[in-house]
Amino acid sequence: MSNPPTLAADAVGRSGVGRFRWTICSLLFVATTINYMDRQVIGILEPTLKDAFGWDDTTFGAINGLFQFFYAAGLLVFGAIIDRVGTKVGYAISIIGWSLSAMGHALAKTTFGFTVARSALGASEAGNFPSAIKAVAEWFPKKERALATGIFNSGANIGAVVAPIMVPLILAAYGWQMAFVATGVLGLIWLVFWWFIYEIPSRKAKLSKAEFDHIHSDDEEVEVVAKSKVPWKRLLAVRQTWAFVFGKFFTDPVWWFYLFWLNGYFHDVFHLDTKKITWPLVIIYSCTTVGSIGGGYLSGYLIRKGWPVYKARKTVMFIFALLVIPVVSAGYLTNMWAITAVIALAAAAHQAWSANIFTTASDMFPKKAVSSITGIGGMAGSIGGIIFQPSVGLLLDYFSKHHNKTLGYTIIFLICGSAYLLAWVIMHLFAPKQTRVQLD
Repeated sequence: MSNPPTLAADAVGRSGVGRFRWTICSLLFVATTINYMDRQVIGILEPTLKDAFGWDDTTFGAINGLFQFFYAAGLLVFGAIIDRVGTKVGYAISIIGWSLSAMGHALAKTTFGFTVARSALGASEAGNFPSAIKAVAEWFPKKERALATGIFNSGANIGAVVAPIMVPLILAAYGWQMAFVATGVLGLIWLVFWWFIYEIPSRKAKLSKAEFDHIHSDDEEVEVVAKSKVPWKRLLAVRQTWAFVFGKFFTDPVWWFYLFWLNGYFHDVFHLDTKKITWPLVIIYSCTTVGSIGGGYLSGYLIRKGWPVYKARKTVMFIFALLVIPVVSAGYLTNMWAITAVIALAAAAHQAWSANIFTTASDMFPKKAVSSITGIGGMAGSIGGIIFQPSVGLLLDYFSKHHNKTLGYTIIFLICGSAYLLAWVIMHLFAPKQTRVQLD
């Protein structure tokens, strides 16, 4: 296959390598920001929606569990779709679906109608991460993938920062329905830019030869054009898949808890006004941006220093698993800002962990299987959420009626603090050296 034509010299960076791949990363960052704004609106509006629809914690947890059920199903479907039709078309299908579903929440008059919109959002939002991870595999060499993943994944944190600022202001001025409409519109605007900018490197006009060669500098695969589907049966037969699956199963539900329940936690325990900016959430999610980018940078730094890829990934993931542990103290502390600090550390460590665990998929599998593996792993994380979300609601309602609701949160934080070390140990047992899988 011939290399693409070169750009003029001004398109090449100071090191002689172009920078267009970082434009692609910026698009992924914005999409992920919008994705998390759409899904987090329900968490910010939790007390308002409970009043509007008459929900208790059990009902709220069940709705979140259904969201994750359809998110899990969507991950399997989109993983296969994206590997078959390509990143550009697959991502477009996903964002059209999730934008319309987000706006559909505003039409809900009953709990059933709201749940339908929420389920559709879960199914369609599932396309974001398989698309983005595959785009990173297509546009970045291995030594840059964790950093690129960390950067686009930090969009989750930016979205989580913007939502606690924007949603209360929209709620106070226009009502809860407009919060869902506003975030949905943003996705359709992004789609225009995506469609006219994105293409795989070999088909991207005016991409420099220097950047093309850099993208493939440490990869045995010259290019990804393949749209053939890798059978799930083949993928599920290798231990590396199960390492990724269990890593996501035990840790993804913790992040979903932070997204959907933290605003309710601060409202329940510290009686914060939902029509005002919830500053603890802003602080927590601002810190996660540092974790996401820093976590991706750290493993890349170790790789550049000559560490084997698997050793760099596993070492930094172990460090971040340890940094999560202090969150268990949140249930025993009484000062709101001290609690904010330990949750912020844990959430930042989660995002650092996430940047690296996503990258293990492209480390261990060929590019043609990356979206499917990401989808399978994401589905496993959602299955964990399907179990965890309703359990959180039941637990909080039980302790609210029979003991003290804060005791329920204490148990939940204990679970959150221990999940990552357990996941790390299991990943090590299944894939000690994260050996590359051969599927041909």
